[in-house]
Amino acid sequence: MIQLEHVSRTFREKNMEVRALQDVSLHVREGEIFGIVGFSGAGKSTLIRLVNRLETPDGGTVRVKGQDLAALTGRELTNLRRKIGMVFQQFNLLEGKTVFHNIAIPLRMEGRSREEIERRVSEVLDFVELGEKKDAYVSQLSGGQKQRVGIARALATAPEILLCDEATSALDPQTTESILKLLKRVNREMGITIMLITHQMQVIQLICDRVAVMEDGKIVEEGNVLDVFGRPQAEVTKRFVRTVINDQVPETFYDTIRSENRHYRLEQLKFIGDTVNEPVIANLCRREGLDVNIVGANISPMQGSMMSVFILQLIGETDAINEAEAYIDQSGAIRKRLTIDWENRTVTESA
Repeated sequence: MIQLEHVSRTFREKNMEVRALQDVSLHVREGEIFGIVGFSGAGKSTLIRLVNRLETPDGGTVRVKGQDLAALTGRELTNLRRKIGMVFQQFNLLEGKTVFHNIAIPLRMEGRSREEIERRVSEVLDFVELGEKKDAYVSQLSGGQKQRVGIARALATAPEILLCDEATSALDPQTTESILKLLKRVNREMGITIMLITHQMQVIQLICDRVAVMEDGKIVEEGNVLDVFGRPQAEVTKRFVRTVINDQVPETFYDTIRSENRHYRLEQLKFIGDTVNEPVIANLCRREGLDVNIVGANISPMQGSMMSVFILQLIGETDAINEAEAYIDQSGAIRKRLTIDWENRTVTESA
């Protein structure tokens, strides 16, 4: 549906160059929710603006629905843009106009009849659950309601692609969750492909099918959300994952471990998908010569499934711990051995 091949974009201001995108390649499949996450300045906004050609790349190719955007005439580009809706962080609504007026704008620009505009505005307002706000002024709405109006406006022309530029960044956590549920309905019930950018890993966790992680204008990691959360490779990805999944050993536990003076190993276990239902920890507790202490635990919903993260202290003789590690590896859980750096009071991990 959306293909970027070796795309680069550099901005030049006076004597300074900013390489916003560097050799970026990305494929978004039809019907999926694809997330792009990165800190400020990573190049996310520039990338998404290439898709509707609000930005032009210096090099590389951008294709949407099989069409090379650089080869399109003005009219052809206008026709393609009608199939692409956009939702903005700050809503981009006319505060002094009614909800109806704001949603009707793109339909009027297309020359739709009054009857068709009335019908379509009512349809999308009902879908976003704001039918009773049709004649209200935007200035009277809450932030969440304004974003629902923004989504309704984007849906008015029946797009095939929806671009979301930090669509939840200006909202509180509860409202964010409701907007994400709405976007998921848009995707599932209308079959609209959604490409969204965010700096909130919770957004990726809750609704995305696949994710790309950006840093310094490059994609440093990409894949299925469960795989990226379960096996993050890049340091920036690990930092993002930790914002929603606590997989750290509590610092207050360090002194307890040291004072016990028993032979032990620290292990991080991740259970994803079907492995969540396996009684791995219960079976470990039944092993002779092995004591199991749960140092930390976290359970997170993801992609209609679950991810569970446990930090375990395995206490016992070397052979008993080795056998326990072998059993964990056979169970399908993702295991990493953790080592405490006593001088710096930090934890490092190894395979």
